Amino acid sequence: MSAARTPLPTRADVDAATVALTGVFTPTPLQRNDRLSAASGWDVWLKREDLQPVRSYKGRGAYTMVAQLDDAARAAGVTCASAGNHAQGLALACARAGVRARIFLPRTTPRQKRERVAVLGSEWVEVVIGGDTYDDAAAAAAAHAAESGATIVPAFDEPRIVAGQGTVTDEILTQMTAEIGRAPDVLVVPVGGGGLLAGAVCALEDEPVRLVGAEPAGAASMAAAIAAGAPVDLEELDGFVDGAAVRRVGTVTHAVVAARPVAPTMIAVDEGRICVEMLDLYQSDGIVAEPAGALAAAALDQLAALPDAPAAGSTVVCVVSGGNNDVSRYAEVVERALVHEGRKHYFLVEFPQEPGALRRFLDEVLGPEDDITLFEYVKRSNRETGPALVGIELGDPADLYGLNERLAASPLRVEAVAPDSPLFRYLL
Repeated sequence: MSAARTPLPTRADVDAATVALTGVFTPTPLQRNDRLSAASGWDVWLKREDLQPVRSYKGRGAYTMVAQLDDAARAAGVTCASAGNHAQGLALACARAGVRARIFLPRTTPRQKRERVAVLGSEWVEVVIGGDTYDDAAAAAAAHAAESGATIVPAFDEPRIVAGQGTVTDEILTQMTAEIGRAPDVLVVPVGGGGLLAGAVCALEDEPVRLVGAEPAGAASMAAAIAAGAPVDLEELDGFVDGAAVRRVGTVTHAVVAARPVAPTMIAVDEGRICVEMLDLYQSDGIVAEPAGALAAAALDQLAALPDAPAAGSTVVCVVSGGNNDVSRYAEVVERALVHEGRKHYFLVEFPQEPGALRRFLDEVLGPEDDITLFEYVKRSNRETGPALVGIELGDPADLYGLNERLAASPLRVEAVAPDSPLFRYLL
């Protein structure tokens, strides 16, 4: 889509979307968070988009676009390809707008998500499973649109989608005014393709609110677009934060962000830090957030470290954008969090093949609060020695210094496995 030929959305479009959504989507809560407030010295509030019926904000933009279709387009129906929140958002939007949709999902989409899309869409949505990748599903959706005349509803790069996502910020302004009598000082939103960020830009058109965009460090595509002056493809992409792992931001979304007189502060958040925040949200606050949903809150530490950090006592709102986290991923989330906090380390240790070697390692090298979480022989190249991959969880990150000293003093040959080592990919 060409931003030059497409009128960019404005505050007026967000206002119109807010009216369209009234009575269709209930505003989500804005809740003060004591934990984040105490840790940061700010007055931190969480906008709970994870409490939407589809457990993300995606239904807002989808409904806004579908509701604005003319009679001919409504009769022809809509389509999209998605393996995540966008499919669920469009399914619910179509059910509530009374518009038929054919949604294409790749075969890799978990059964739970397939069934959820079908349930949300009810009789209005046909789910088609095909292709091994998202690109295969997208090609099938495009072919269906060309053949049937159905309208493709994109995940983020469309003015009506942006306007709909802007209603999140519009609600925040209304709710904050009711709570403290004014707009917040800072708004932090997660960034993938840029729909939520661009929507915030539109909604804040006349508001002196500092806008912060939080991206995964392995998928910082909006920051790359801002630096290049146009959307660009990232050479490498870490897909862990699947709700925000976008290789190239939208043309429209970038144009909206780039046109803002005061550029958003962009923060790239390490995936491990996001995992730490996911666990804190769950264990301390009872909030189940997907990685993208924890992204904004996870950025607060880095925001506080900036030279132009918000002043103490500032009111800061973070958008919890989604809660569609697969419980089977928590083992990886815990692992990444421990590595990020410096509590989990891996070593290649060459053990002599003699009785008592492992016992001496436990007695002489491990500290009293350390624990072996992995022990696997890599190979036995000869009868004298055998290298093993050893994972050690420390009781405290500061204990690493003593562990390294004891390893150096031992007769064993030891090589630390750095987090940026290719071998580390097989551990996470």
